[in-house]
Amino acid sequence: MTQAYTPPRVWTWEKANGGEWASLNRPVAGATHDKVLPVGDHPFQLYSLATPNGQKVTILLEELLAAGHAAEYDAWLIRIGEGDQFGSGFVEVNPNSKIPAMMDRSGATPVRVFESGAILMHLAEKFGAFLGDPAKRPEMLSWLFWQMGSAPYLGGGFGHFYAYAPYKMEYPIDRFAMEVKRQLDVLDRHLAENRFMTGDDYTIADIAIWPWYGRTVHGESYDAGEFLDVGIYKNVIRWADEILARPAVQRGRMVNKTSGDPAQQLHERHDAGDFDTKTQDKIG
Repeated sequence: MTQAYTPPRVWTWEKANGGEWASLNRPVAGATHDKVLPVGDHPFQLYSLATPNGQKVTILLEELLAAGHAAEYDAWLIRIGEGDQFGSGFVEVNPNSKIPAMMDRSGATPVRVFESGAILMHLAEKFGAFLGDPAKRPEMLSWLFWQMGSAPYLGGGFGHFYAYAPYKMEYPIDRFAMEVKRQLDVLDRHLAENRFMTGDDYTIADIAIWPWYGRTVHGESYDAGEFLDVGIYKNVIRWADEILARPAVQRGRMVNKTSGDPAQQLHERHDAGDFDTKTQDKIG
């Protein structure tokens, strides 16, 4: 058993603590260096990385374009491992220094939007798309905010202690594995009676939940598919498979991606043709 920890009277920051991603964490906010963000020609300027939170926004943008909406965008790569999110330009767009962050330049005055859920709501309301049946708006919003509250237990909780902590600790891994499996059971029971999160309508609730929980039941989260026994969540798998089959989802998950198959990595996206000509297998 790991030796018990007695907290000090006053906590102090030890930079060496924190595991693989320790360099990203600090107890203060604000910029660490001056760096101006690039600006492209399109109405929406996205600054992001293809984490699950980043994929939510690029998937919605690709879905909007596929549906015929004027949602053209530039997607600029923010390398969080190198601290890009702490540059002065990024902090001006998102004082919380987290991806994704977006500038909406479609109007007379540029508007900043940060936090993935806020960006999804902003875009969906702006175009009147992927909001589902108005009579089911409370249900849609409930599942959207369920994701916002639940995913930190999957990522910052389970993912951190299972995959990134300096050493394996039984208690936090067990605690967060239990919670992740409870969440998957919530989804599985709901999707047993619903095609999508709000019935037959594919909405931003699905777009928000899929990059976190779809990839989990597909065995892509923290190499923990067997550990979490994800194959038992048949209804979530059915739902996840259907969403993954959408061409816009396949495109969206490639944008700002820097790992895995080079053919699936589009570091920056400035035009629809970039998917055919500028993936890393072609320019890397």
